[in-house]
Amino acid sequence: MSIAIDTIELRLARELKLGLSQVTRTIALFDEGNTIPFITRYRKEATGGLDEAQLRVLAERLHYLRNLEARRAEVRAALEQGDHLTPELATQLDAAETLQAIEDIYLPFRPKRRTRAQIAREQGLQPLADALLAQDSGGQSRDDLAVAFVQSEQGVADIEAAYAGARDIVAETIAETATVRQAVREATRKTGVLRVARKDETTDAEGKYQLYYEFGEHLATLPPHRILAINRGEREGALKVEVDANHAAFVATLQRRYAKAPGWLGDEVRAAVADGYKRLLAPAIERDLRGELTERAEAHALTIFAANLRGLLLQPPLRGRVVMGVDPGYRTGCKVAVVDATGKYLEGGVVYLHQPERARETLLAIAQRWGVQVIAIGNGTASRETEALVADVIKAAAFPLQYVMVSEAGASVYSASEAARAEFPSLDATQRGNVSIARRLQDPLAELVKIDPKALGVGLYQHDVDQKRLGEQLGTVVESCVNFVGVDLNTASAALLGYVAGLNSKTAKAIVAHRDEHGPFGARKQLLKVKGLGPKAFEQAAGFLRIPEAPDPLDNTAVHPESYPAARALLARYGDATTPLPEAAAHVRTLVAGGSIAPALLAAELGIGEPTLADMLDAMARPGRDPRDDAPPPLLRADVLKMEDLQPGMQLKGTVRNVVDFGAFVDIGVKQDGLVHVSEMADRFVKNPLDIVHVGDIVDVRVLSIDLARGRIGLSMRSG
Repeated sequence: MSIAIDTIELRLARELKLGLSQVTRTIALFDEGNTIPFITRYRKEATGGLDEAQLRVLAERLHYLRNLEARRAEVRAALEQGDHLTPELATQLDAAETLQAIEDIYLPFRPKRRTRAQIAREQGLQPLADALLAQDSGGQSRDDLAVAFVQSEQGVADIEAAYAGARDIVAETIAETATVRQAVREATRKTGVLRVARKDETTDAEGKYQLYYEFGEHLATLPPHRILAINRGEREGALKVEVDANHAAFVATLQRRYAKAPGWLGDEVRAAVADGYKRLLAPAIERDLRGELTERAEAHALTIFAANLRGLLLQPPLRGRVVMGVDPGYRTGCKVAVVDATGKYLEGGVVYLHQPERARETLLAIAQRWGVQVIAIGNGTASRETEALVADVIKAAAFPLQYVMVSEAGASVYSASEAARAEFPSLDATQRGNVSIARRLQDPLAELVKIDPKALGVGLYQHDVDQKRLGEQLGTVVESCVNFVGVDLNTASAALLGYVAGLNSKTAKAIVAHRDEHGPFGARKQLLKVKGLGPKAFEQAAGFLRIPEAPDPLDNTAVHPESYPAARALLARYGDATTPLPEAAAHVRTLVAGGSIAPALLAAELGIGEPTLADMLDAMARPGRDPRDDAPPPLLRADVLKMEDLQPGMQLKGTVRNVVDFGAFVDIGVKQDGLVHVSEMADRFVKNPLDIVHVGDIVDVRVLSIDLARGRIGLSMRSG
């Protein structure tokens, strides 16, 4: 096993352009049960400063390569057991670098259902097939070679039946030859075209897939979103899809390779090759390549979804404001809920858009009663009509009042959840969802973690990808965001705590129960008293948990408890017990900048590495820091624009609501989000919109076009 591990480490180092010792140390950290957020933040010396993205790529490739080695061992054992492992096969197996290559090698020997070739082998026709493959009749005529294989009791009635069975064996043998499959697959991958057509005139009555009724594009250039759309159309029975390749050329090449003898020997093999290609090889290669396309498209889509979710979760909080949440609706009315600056529910109600005067009076009275400062409007059905109503309320208000549109995705899911019922047992589901809309403006991360990430609507093709992979990917994003921001140990919900490195749903609930029973935590080390939370979980989680009112100010920083002795030694050297952490950090940095202190020497004296020292100073400089505060705050508005008010050339500010392959949708405060096409995102060529914008970004845009009839707005972020 050590040989396989060494091979894996060398390959990872080569593929990822990392040092071998760097890879070895990082793998050891994974194997010891350390989480990626913990390794990223607190083991930089071991990893050589690998960031979270690099660590996740390394972990993913490590998992794949370990599976590859395990499968290689399984196949080797199966071949040995069946007495099939020749030196040539062993060499091929050792050289295989992908799971696909290993499966190609194993395919001829894998137990399978009774194929035509298998039936022919049972009829004793393998020697005849071997003669055809060897292109050697031993000087016999066609009839003489086959006559010995004619056995009625075996189902071989005559000479033609014998040759038919032999051709079936030849066809399967060639189609299952690893080098043949790999060559045809690669050639089709490079030159094949995906052909799409409407299945028949009765399908797709709404014309959803009209773009693909007569469509063809090279496999190598198909964009991911198009692959997913075609897959959906095929799955819904609207489209028929096939991979078109130069089949005739492939067949001719294989015939030249295997049918070298003149006359009837060559004819038999040429017929077998043509049949095997059409019946066995081409369909198998098409399945493989369609699977590859889908895998590629899903991987890309998951990247987009992950980036959109990250942007949504890391939108800056609007702290210290009394917020009114409004969930728009026509028939059932607009649900209203007010929460105080801490998120505590104060009052709820319903107003109706078809009673505008009464609705304005009700909203204004509630806002005055509780000192509402911001109105958060959900962006669902009737949101723009509700926006107009709220704008009228703001005009009538004699106190400062603004509004903002927020994503209401997942609010209904939360409202029906066990967590929501536990939090608001006396409220009905509609009001619980509305509280969520208000609170997600105050702290998007703390509120949105209560909702299944898949319910947050972060992509156009979210339901077209593997749901298990989607859940894992989005869960990883939530974990990353929670640990990036840090969590207040004394106020965080169990849902939020559950995403902290080293914790899970069970330990998170145990922390909340301990907090409810014993009161707020006064120090991080008190976590060790929580039932079920051991030293390893404490090690992983502690650095991401904050206690703002803790007697020890280090408990409100990202300094890990394992580094407290070093931090206290630093404070003792450059301050005293009363010196504020930011002041001490600033003093050390001034000395470093002036050359009075060498960071490497100071780190060594403190018994830590330079990266840990740098992170320690950053954490001490800003205790309780929330990195989201560095981003622009939400874009608050006091009045509403109509599409009719827009003119080409107008300069506006907007909030990015969604990022897709072809651009970004931006809320500029009118009924319809505008589209910034990827070609209008910058003064340079942009391949990926995520290189320029993310969900939640505040951007400056210029109106390019307004299509009132279709409700479309074209925007630009280019300078001119």
